[in-house]
This record gives sequence, C-alpha cells and structure tokens, in this order.
Amino acid sequence: MAIKTIFAKKIQYMAFTAFRDMKPFQQLMFSIFVVIVCFIAFMVLSLAIAIPLFGFNSMLNMTDLSQLNDPETLMILKFFQVVQAIGVFIIPPLVLGYLFCGNILDYLHLNRSFTFTSLFLVIVIMFFASPFINFTGELNANMHLPEWMSGIEEWMRDSEDKAAQLTEAFLKVDTIWGLSFNIFMIAVLPAIGEELLFRGVIQRIFTRMTRSNHWGVWISAILFSALHMQFYGFIPRMLLGVLFGYLLVWSGSMWLPIAAHFINNGFAVVAMFMIDKGMMNPKVENFGAETDTYVYTVLSLFFVGVFLWLYRKQNIGNFLTAENLN
Repeated sequence: MAIKTIFAKKIQYMAFTAFRDMKPFQQLMFSIFVVIVCFIAFMVLSLAIAIPLFGFNSMLNMTDLSQLNDPETLMILKFFQVVQAIGVFIIPPLVLGYLFCGNILDYLHLNRSFTFTSLFLVIVIMFFASPFINFTGELNANMHLPEWMSGIEEWMRDSEDKAAQLTEAFLKVDTIWGLSFNIFMIAVLPAIGEELLFRGVIQRIFTRMTRSNHWGVWISAILFSALHMQFYGFIPRMLLGVLFGYLLVWSGSMWLPIAAHFINNGFAVVAMFMIDKGMMNPKVENFGAETDTYVYTVLSLFFVGVFLWLYRKQNIGNFLTAENLN
C-alpha cells in the first residue's frame, strides 16, 4: 500500500512539473489552449446561471442593439462581461502561473513590492499621457483603407460603431451604485485580468522567445490591442500596452502596470459619468486631439518621457531581464 501511495504521489508530482520545462513556443500554444478551455467552461457556466435567472427570451434579445435601453438587457450584458473578464483574463494566468512555475505570485510578479514614489510617478505619467493618447486616437479614427478595401473598411466602421453603442450604454448610469459597478467591471477587472494575461504571461513568453524585453513588450502590446477588435482605437491601445509593459520591466512589480491600467480605465468611466451629469466639460474627451490643444499634445509627450525616465531611475536594480525570466 505504501509503495502504491508513493508511486501515485510521484506520478502526480511529475504531471504538475512537466509543464515547467516547456519551450516558449510550447508555452504559448498551451496558454492559448488554456484560455480557450476557460472561456468555454465559463461561458457554459454563465449560461447555466443566466437562463434560469433572466429567462430564455431575455437571453435571445440581448444581441439586439435596439434593446440597449432596456435595463434587463443591459444587466444580462454586464453579467456576461464580468464572467468573460474573469474566465478569459483572470483565471487562465493563475492556472498557467501554477503549471509553469508552481508559484503563482512569483510567476506573475505579484510578490514584488514597489515604492510610494513609483506609484506616484505612475499616477503622474497617466495624467500627462492623456492628451497624447487622445491625439493618436484621433489620428487612428481618421485613417482610411485603400479603395479596393472599402468593403473591409465598411465592416470595420460598422463593428466600431456597434462597440461604441454598447460602451455608451454601459457607461450611462444615474446612481453612485451604477458608477461603482462600472468602475469594478470596466476598470478593476480589466486592469487585473488583462495585465496578468498580457504582461504576466504573454509578454514573459515572447521575452523568453526573442530574448529581448523590447520585443516582448511590443509584441504583447500589439496582441493586447488586436484582441479588443476595435480597429480605430488600435494605435492608442497598443501604445498604452507598450507603456504598461515597460512599467513592469522597469520595476519588476505587476502592481504598477495594474495601477496604471486602472487609472486609465477608471478615469474614463468617472469622466463619462460627470460629463453626463453636466459636472465636467465634454471637451475633456478630446483634449489633445483638437487643433487648438496640439501644444498640450507635445507637452504631454515631453512630460511622459521625463517622468518615465525618473520612474526607470527610481527602480534601477529591480529591472526584469530575459535571463531572469527563464
């Protein structure tokens, strides 16, 4: 009996440590597999909960954009949004961290401390980055494909319009409770989940694959932006991904890019609420993207560069390298 128990434990140990010797490309393929499995599992689970909770007919109507003014339809869509954020972005990195390393916190850089100065610099960087991000967003939105690709452009514009309608419906709330839930759904969950998956797993894999932090940051940022499937916001979202990537590389702590991501999304949620209530000038949305504010775009880029340099200098000794990610 004792021999059988020891043998069983040995097999179990080998099963969980086998993933730790995977090459980067194998890890990438396995990561995609885990994300897909988690997505399917959570989608089935969410349907099993939603159908008896909301009713089958309500579920059928949720894809109709004309129903976005219906509170029940919005509730269902928000329910699935939360489930997707957890199932696709939060659970897979935790599973992969355990399988690839055995120590989730260490693999995802969640056990690395940071200084108050670094956090303050992240807040300042995100504040000054806004005009430049708005400027690149406006440039991106005005891009046009060649005439022979007009059909693709029409589809892209239509997809963008539908995404904008859904986002506007999500953000339109009248109560502090509604605002708080939106902050949780649009700022907290994506900040944690997307950073864990893209910076914690994907950036790590591509850094190991290319043996370069720069390639790891840029490739993961491109994939981060592409996955959102919002073509006319691709460039600003990619640049944000690059910024988040370097915040991790130069500090070694995942909490700082999570904080930056939260600030970016959280400010957008609160700003839209205040604009809707007449508490903030609507021009804030386009600050830096309009001709009379271009000077602020230049200043934005300059100050972001300065504060990033200070951030990097503040964290010398904490840098992540391709070698210490193996």
